[in-house]
Amino acid sequence: MSWQQYVDEQLIGAGLSQAAILGSNDGGVWAKSSTFPLSKPEGEGLVALFKNPPDAFTKGIVIGNIKYMGIKGEPQSIYGKKGATGCVLVRTTQTIIVGLYDEKFQPGQATVIVEKLGDYLRDNSY
Repeated sequence: MSWQQYVDEQLIGAGLSQAAILGSNDGGVWAKSSTFPLSKPEGEGLVALFKNPPDAFTKGIVIGNIKYMGIKGEPQSIYGKKGATGCVLVRTTQTIIVGLYDEKFQPGQATVIVEKLGDYLRDNSY
């Protein structure tokens, strides 16, 4: 399965509004949904957050010029919220999976979707 298929089928197909898979070393986009709004500096910023996850609480999480309030900051998982929308970021050895959800989607559902793909990629040495 290609990286784009993971985004299209496992993330967007499961109900997330937008999603991407980034390289965990540089934040470069490997695959993304058609409207995913991530700039290169923002990708680099997500990599930096995983180097010091508590920064999610103090600095927030910026994706597409939207600043999400950090609600979880751990070495493999960072979650953010802005009103009824939010983001779920999961780090594997080689990737950062980013899922965005809108007000029509429950945060817990988004978490399960992104974490499940992260577990699968870790189990397969990615």
